[in-house]
Amino acid sequence: MLIGALEAGGTKMVCAIGKEDGTILEQVSIPTTTPEETIPKLIEYFKDKEIEALGVAAFGPVDVKPDSETYGYILDTPKLAWRHKDFLGRLKEKLKVPMGLDTDVNGSCLGEVTYGCAKGLDSVIYITIGTGVGVGVCINGTLLHGMLHPEGGHILLARHEDDPKGGICPYHKNCLEGFASGPSIEAR
Repeated sequence: MLIGALEAGGTKMVCAIGKEDGTILEQVSIPTTTPEETIPKLIEYFKDKEIEALGVAAFGPVDVKPDSETYGYILDTPKLAWRHKDFLGRLKEKLKVPMGLDTDVNGSCLGEVTYGCAKGLDSVIYITIGTGVGVGVCINGTLLHGMLHPEGGHILLARHEDDPKGGICPYHKNCLEGFASGPSIEAR
């Protein structure tokens, strides 16, 4: 059985074809630009690969609740071109295979629990700092979801008195992602 994997990150989208045992047969990286440019390239990559399912781990915030009418949508993201886009729906429409969706960080957390350094542990927190700041959580073998998913990058911090500007997050001038993400460090 061939399975497709898509790690949809804020800077690049990594597409892979693999087997159920975790063996990766091939992978490519596609820059994350706009949905209109990026999504057709993802579809083009997967369409002739004869995959039987596709797992998608997406930057967010993303609606991960299957019973929600906006399931699979990228929500109020700092990546303005991607706000309120039906990401999973566009993939399903063209690829016509079963798909699962979670956050990119929960996907990484699951990878570590299944194949990596967290194998055998029952509770794990995975934190990543890159284009954004994300947190994935696995408790007793189950990925954590609540209202949406853990948004650890948007925890509020005290701003240093010599920092009148604050961070670059368009939603919070004092959140971890706004202060410590790659684009924030570059802007500073």
